[in-house]
Amino acid sequence: MWAPGIVHHGTRRRRAAYRRVVWSGAEVLVTVGVVLLLLVAHQLWWTNRQARQDAEHKVQALEREWGTAGTPGAAGAAPGGDDSGSGSASGSGSGAGTGDGGQDGKNGAGASTGTASSRGASSDSARTTPRWSQAYAVLGIPRLSLRVPVAEGVSKADVLNKGYVGHYKGTQQPGQAGNFALAGHRNTHGEPFRYLPRLRRGDTITVETRSAVYTYVVDRTLPQTSPSDGGVIRPVPRSIVRPSYGYSEPGYYITLTTCTPDYTSRYRMAVWGKLTAMRPR
Repeated sequence: MWAPGIVHHGTRRRRAAYRRVVWSGAEVLVTVGVVLLLLVAHQLWWTNRQARQDAEHKVQALEREWGTAGTPGAAGAAPGGDDSGSGSASGSGSGAGTGDGGQDGKNGAGASTGTASSRGASSDSARTTPRWSQAYAVLGIPRLSLRVPVAEGVSKADVLNKGYVGHYKGTQQPGQAGNFALAGHRNTHGEPFRYLPRLRRGDTITVETRSAVYTYVVDRTLPQTSPSDGGVIRPVPRSIVRPSYGYSEPGYYITLTTCTPDYTSRYRMAVWGKLTAMRPR
């Protein structure tokens, strides 16, 4: 006869088995959580640390190779005059939306000076086409305290994940007529373009090569577009997705592209500038 308070051995065994299953499941969840935390730490901290160190060493190596002592913003000391191209270069979506970034601009006096002075260096760039993934220039953005190598191509493994900025194959080289277009990570792997939205119209961008230092001035910003919007890197850059952003006349342009918003590759943003000066080494 069954009496209250008596637990059969089968019931105890089932309860013990249940506790073991719950405990094992909890251990698995904790292990998975720790692994995920380590992966996040690796992506957000270690890849940045390693890529930044590699990029800094490459900049120093290029400077030694060129026989110069690089100083942040030094190339920006060669202003080219007034750039009268109209357009908004707000780094945020709201700023670009309220500005006149969609209007077509004319090359001003500064741009003309840079254009004329860059022709000799343009032929030099054409004669020395960089090898794939070769670092051959240094991009400097004083507002962002950034000095980073520029390498040929936009391969993640060979260029971008090293903390470098990549040059879009098929676009022009520094100082050449057309569009010198670059891409860089915004998050992880050195994230050189982490603060690209902070750029404003009038900020300077320098590109140093073995033979010359080119100074561009930020002119406009496209805050958001599709990753497949190839118009932003055409010789005369103009968005295909948002045609009110861009240019309609040939010139000497630079384009900086990166993913947006943070921690996603759903969209792209672009910052455009115009060449204003060239200083031979």
